[in-house]
Amino acid sequence: MSLWQKLVTTLRERIGTLWREDATLRRVIKNSGHLLSGNVIAAGLGFVQGILAVRLIGVTDWGLVTTVITFASNINRLLTFRMSEVVVKRLGESLLQGNKLEAAVAVKAAMLTEITTSVLAYLVLALLTPWAANSFAKNLQTAPLFLFYGLILLTNLVAESSTGGLQALHRFDWIARINVAQSIATAGLILYAYLSGQGIFGVVLAYVIGKSVNGIGLALMALRELHKTLDAGWWKVPLRSLPARRSMFTFMLNTNLNGTVNLFTRDNIPLYLAALLSTTQVGYFKLAQSLINLILLPLDPLIWPTYTEISRTVAQKQWLATRQLLRRVSIITASVVIAIGGFLALTGWFLLPFLYGDQARPAYPALLILMVGYGFASIFQWNRPLMLALGKPGYPVLVSLVVGLVELALIFSIVPRLGYLALAGILSAYFVVSIGIIIWRGFDEIKRQSLISEQLRS
Repeated sequence: MSLWQKLVTTLRERIGTLWREDATLRRVIKNSGHLLSGNVIAAGLGFVQGILAVRLIGVTDWGLVTTVITFASNINRLLTFRMSEVVVKRLGESLLQGNKLEAAVAVKAAMLTEITTSVLAYLVLALLTPWAANSFAKNLQTAPLFLFYGLILLTNLVAESSTGGLQALHRFDWIARINVAQSIATAGLILYAYLSGQGIFGVVLAYVIGKSVNGIGLALMALRELHKTLDAGWWKVPLRSLPARRSMFTFMLNTNLNGTVNLFTRDNIPLYLAALLSTTQVGYFKLAQSLINLILLPLDPLIWPTYTEISRTVAQKQWLATRQLLRRVSIITASVVIAIGGFLALTGWFLLPFLYGDQARPAYPALLILMVGYGFASIFQWNRPLMLALGKPGYPVLVSLVVGLVELALIFSIVPRLGYLALAGILSAYFVVSIGIIIWRGFDEIKRQSLISEQLRS
């Protein structure tokens, strides 16, 4: 038996044992399964639509579309809170305590806050659109594309809060169905644009409609489930009855700060490339990421079910169960990363030009470099949810900020001379260093809390 066969056999036996012994892990996988089924369909459609879009408009304009989408999305991330995390924490804890009143007012406060910040984000985007067109696209005539795609901020007014509500109520199946509906709408419109020979506006239109289907669908389904769980009229609960307002605001602020740090250290990468180099370089980077998504596809659905279970075990001070859950989830994710990552490393050189044309071949080295950072992040995707559950949302922000400042200094000093491959290496290093520090701190905190619990029992 070869070394590879022994490794596969060992992993299969280990995962089988974990599945039989761990009810919490089974619950995580079950909820992840709903998201995975939806993500597989959505990713398949997304993969095909990406191929059609690149072949229709070329790598350079595909880089422009990526720049437009990134700019609008990041304006939203900068000015809004990550309400899904806030809702999961407050709604989940309140329902565990049987306090529907507190659950209702927490969700209402989150939704009203998100509506306000989403409208503000669109107004800011409208003001910055001329500057963005000049700075990133280097063409003022592209300004209407930025402004048009920005409409998704208004059609996704409560998307984050709605997602958190569905997660807390374990309705991951509805999140998956809406994701599929969004993907079908987007893929169908891009196929139409491809067959009818439309240009870049047709591609952007497809993404606007798809994102709007997602935002409106999440809102409708979340309101329905909240109505069933919290009873009719839950939204009439006065905001003044919200308990622990300061702690909720602090939690919201920390999630916003974390999103802001991620925005500058991770999510803004296409904009840095566009400003420092060109949208063609953005196109290469995006093509590499499109294959990296094959690794993220089966693993992303694990994040929020894992967060839900971590929050539950931490709230009940089940420290052994928490450690076991983290280790066992990591075993599963590592096996997926090794399998898919190895396949991409071996076939990417032929796969990229086969799918997107010869123009895509320069994206292969970036694929190999990014695989290191994204692979590490995927194996330990629970790092930040763990710190949130432990009541330390500020620690990941601090670590990401400090490591991110070094990352940004390297990007602006090195990338203009060495190109997008240097940026890919810097981003991968950022993932490994920052997440490694957070993992160490998380396990140290679990050990400390476990000792405190043992002392209180003795």
